[in-house]
Amino acid sequence: MGRQRSRDSFPELVKDEDLVGIEDSRRLLTEWLYADELDSKVITVSGMGGLGKTTLVTNVYEREKINFSAHAWMVVSQTYTVDALLRKLLRKVGYTEPPLSCNIDKMDVHDLKEEIKRMLKGKKCLIVPDDVWDQEAYFQIRDAFQNDQGSRVIITMRKNHVAALASSTCHLDLQPLSDIHSFDLFCRMAFYNIKDHECPTELMKFAKSIVERCQGLPLAIASIGCLLSSRSRSHYVWNQSYNQLRSELSKNNHVRAILNMSYHDLSGDLRNCFLYCSLFPEDYPLSRESLVRLWIAEGFVLKKENNTPEAVAEGNLMELICRNMLQVTKYDELGRVNTCRMHDIMRDLAFSAAKEEKFCRNMNSAIIKRGSARDLKVDGCGDKGFRQVQALSMRGNTLLLFGDLNPPGVL
Repeated sequence: MGRQRSRDSFPELVKDEDLVGIEDSRRLLTEWLYADELDSKVITVSGMGGLGKTTLVTNVYEREKINFSAHAWMVVSQTYTVDALLRKLLRKVGYTEPPLSCNIDKMDVHDLKEEIKRMLKGKKCLIVPDDVWDQEAYFQIRDAFQNDQGSRVIITMRKNHVAALASSTCHLDLQPLSDIHSFDLFCRMAFYNIKDHECPTELMKFAKSIVERCQGLPLAIASIGCLLSSRSRSHYVWNQSYNQLRSELSKNNHVRAILNMSYHDLSGDLRNCFLYCSLFPEDYPLSRESLVRLWIAEGFVLKKENNTPEAVAEGNLMELICRNMLQVTKYDELGRVNTCRMHDIMRDLAFSAAKEEKFCRNMNSAIIKRGSARDLKVDGCGDKGFRQVQALSMRGNTLLLFGDLNPPGVL
């Protein structure tokens, strides 16, 4: 039924020219960045989850940051703390005075703000607080980087009331993709290795029906397209896939239904690797090297031909990326994946599945006996931010500790 994707035929990771339907929004954001250059300005981008807010702003940020003397990107999310955000910002703008971790960790909110002001004095800055859920998060940190040097702040959020942080002339309310752009994105994912990504005539009816069900959400479109790219391009298989989607839609909303299909299509070893990523905090940068080591330690990596466990684990990571289940956030100097992240909607799915399958136990500031669970996860953070991770692997059982552990705790 399916077509196995070989290691050397992975679709290339998203390139600038492969971003579909964002040209007008990208042009508008760029114009706002450089209009009235002497005045500081706040720009907001809002929209429901899965619309591509972060993808759009990331594209603009990476293209334009070179024109600012200081720049920083930081994920805020729902679990932010002010001191953790300020520490992150201070590191991003180039704080390197030794000893780095000791100095920053001992600073309170006032000291952190003063140090950021010192670092940014006289500089034109580009700051991106991503995934802001309430205005208070921005109000508590903004005085650290406000100046009269023409700095710019781009804020992404789901809730429209946060958009009031910017004037109405600098607010972009992102909308679902048009039918044409939706179909274009789907074909780029589903038929990545066909010339011009052209949909075969015999599959056109199914392709259009599937895209219509995605309701213009890029996350849903890309996920189902990536899923179908690994399946046989036959009338029978695509008819089965469409019926499977209809069945999922009868039980879940359109995004969750499509992500469920992607999840259930994973092999056992890939499923374990995917669920493991849900053990990390929301928007946590997942290191390629760390994931490879942890997956191997857990026994999730199956031996394949003459490949080393590390090569197989990296292949699993690339497969999850190609299926749009993980998103690359940084490359190393050799062009390899350095860090990636799990979209928060995808993480919700993974977290729910992990709970249902008793993949782990997640307790807030508590320790419990393992029982039948494979992993125990302890969030020992209280009102502090997630800043350190320690992993202890014993015979394939890993205890991950997230929180301000000083010195790091080992259980």
